[in-house]
Amino acid sequence: MSARYGRVAMGLHWLMAVLVIGLIGWGLWMADLPKGPERGWAFGIHKSFGLLALMLIVLRLGWRIGHRPPPNPALSGVEARLAQAAHHLLYVLLVVVPLMGLTSVNFTKYPLKFFGITLPKPGWPDEALNALFSSTHKFLAWTLAAMIVLHIAAAIRHALRRDGTLQRMLPGGGTG
Repeated sequence: MSARYGRVAMGLHWLMAVLVIGLIGWGLWMADLPKGPERGWAFGIHKSFGLLALMLIVLRLGWRIGHRPPPNPALSGVEARLAQAAHHLLYVLLVVVPLMGLTSVNFTKYPLKFFGITLPKPGWPDEALNALFSSTHKFLAWTLAAMIVLHIAAAIRHALRRDGTLQRMLPGGGTG
């Protein structure tokens, strides 16, 4: 069996997984809401959890820099390089997607609130900039969703191979 990740890395991974998958689902649901109080509330929740996700990914990246992932002898050289590239792309998307959402919000007339606390916005109302960053946010969120599906497919493949890769990130030290 391969070396396991530490508890902090596992906790941050699974917390981010739940948060990001929830944000993608919530974003899909809220996008079709008619203008009104329910839509404003839904967007406010999405923004708050999106800011939380951004804070957590910064924390996770800091942790990862100081705590390198354990080597995985179950992977061939090509598999290891593909896994590393996929993980790097996931990290980039986990930073850039919420940043594009935050940038989009900076160019609306609406206040930026984090769970009810109004935060300063460096932008100004500008429909064109808001549309540009909002479109970028949506496109990259779909890209992130595709990468998550690929990540889950790889985890399933490793589980079927029983090579120990999946157990490296599962709490409880399960084998198998």
